[in-house]
Amino acid sequence: MSGDPTIFVVDDDETLRGSLRWLLESLRHNVQTYASAREFLSSYDPVQPGCLVLDIRMPEISGLQLQEILTKRGICIPVIMITGHADIAMAVRAMKAGAIDFIEKPFNDQELLERVQQALALDARLRREEAQRRIIIGRLDMLTPREREVLERVVSGKHNKMIAAELGISMKTVEACRAKVMNKMGVNSAVELAGMYFRGGLHRENP
Repeated sequence: MSGDPTIFVVDDDETLRGSLRWLLESLRHNVQTYASAREFLSSYDPVQPGCLVLDIRMPEISGLQLQEILTKRGICIPVIMITGHADIAMAVRAMKAGAIDFIEKPFNDQELLERVQQALALDARLRREEAQRRIIIGRLDMLTPREREVLERVVSGKHNKMIAAELGISMKTVEACRAKVMNKMGVNSAVELAGMYFRGGLHRENP
């Protein structure tokens, strides 16, 4: 399921879950609440945009452990950690694991709402970037091995003559490959090509 973003609240405190649902739904947010990490994991679909408001201390699977599980599964959802116990070590651990914020109970409603809005905006941006990356990878997959070799040298700033010498091919072949690369990638210049390549994070896959 996808569409409008959903705020997922995971907390074993039934009263808090209810108050958070009321607060968030009062601003017309979609909200789903869960009494445990296990309950959340059994129904969560990563395709659904949104953010996670997560209690750090819960029986069986703690908030930190849930965060680690999501990371291992390659699930990137903005996490706001909440806790009733001030613990600097846990806060540091949560933030290092990728939580975007750490809020102590009792918290100010407006503060939480602001953090949620920031989390939803972050999720939307990350999803747009991932969608763009998939488009770029799809175009990249249309290139032949030779065209890929030329592309990697073009984006590193090498001129046709240098590329021809490195690959042991003629200048005409380089020019032809370069034109095909530009056409398949949907760009008009080496600058655009490099921008697309680096925006897609492809340089990290080809150190």
